[in-house]
Amino acid sequence: MATQQRLIPGLTAAVLAVVAVAGWAPPAPAQQAGAVQMEWLSWSHFRFTSPGGKVVLTNPFTSNPDSPIKTEEVTRADVIVVADGHRDEIGEAPQIAKRTGAKVVAVRELALGYLAAQGIPQNQLVLAGIGDRFRFDGVTVRVVHSIHGSGVPDPTKPYGGPAAGFMITFEDGLTVYFAGSTAISMDLQIYGSLYKPHVAILPLAGRRDPRDLAHMARLLLTDNPNLKTIIPHHHRLRPPAGAPTVQDLEQEIRALG
Repeated sequence: MATQQRLIPGLTAAVLAVVAVAGWAPPAPAQQAGAVQMEWLSWSHFRFTSPGGKVVLTNPFTSNPDSPIKTEEVTRADVIVVADGHRDEIGEAPQIAKRTGAKVVAVRELALGYLAAQGIPQNQLVLAGIGDRFRFDGVTVRVVHSIHGSGVPDPTKPYGGPAAGFMITFEDGLTVYFAGSTAISMDLQIYGSLYKPHVAILPLAGRRDPRDLAHMARLLLTDNPNLKTIIPHHHRLRPPAGAPTVQDLEQEIRALG
C-alpha cells in the first residue's frame, strides 16, 4: 500500500494489497527479502506476511458479511492475535489455528476459559497478560491495554479477561500497532513515545466518533517521528446511514494538520 498520506483514503476494496509504508526503509544492516506485506480482509481481519515469511493474522473474522475469503481458504498462519472475547474479534481463530498449527496470542482468561474449549491444542495457546512480550522467530508481539469489553460467546463462562491491543514488530523493524477495539486514552501517548509505531490500525466502528480516532493518532505521534500511516478497521465496506466513514476520519485527521 504505497501511500504518501497518513490515512489511506477510500478503503472500500475488500483486500488492501502489498504494504510499503511511505518513508520506511529497513534499518541497516538488516538484510531481509522484501517489505512487510499487509492485506485487509475486512472488519478487523488483517494478514501480515513478514520479510522472513511469517504470517500473522489479527482477529480472523472470515464469516463476516464483507469477507472476501472463506475460512477454509486461510491455509497458512504462524501467529494469530485475538484482541478480546467478542464474537467478531475471535472470528474463526479456532478453526484456522487447528488447521494451520498457528500460535494463538490471547489474554490468559480468554485462552483458557474459552479458546481451549473450542479445541485449540494447549501447546498452541500463548497465555498473555497486558504488558507481556513474545518473540516468534524474529517477529515480536507486545500485548497492550485496550479499553473495551471482552465477554465471550459462552454465557456459562462469560469472563474473557481484559481486552488487548498489540504492537507487532517485524524482522526489518517495522512496528504496527493493532489497537483492537480500544477507546481513546492517554495510554496511546505512552505507546507512541515508547514503541514508536510506523503504522496504527484504529477502530472505526459504527458508533465511534472519527474525531476520537484522529486524536488517537495525535497521541501516537508523541516523541514518535515514525508514524506515517493510519488505517481504520471494524467498519463496513458500505457503512449504513449515519455510521462514520473513512472519508470522515480523513477529514478529521487533516483538520489537525
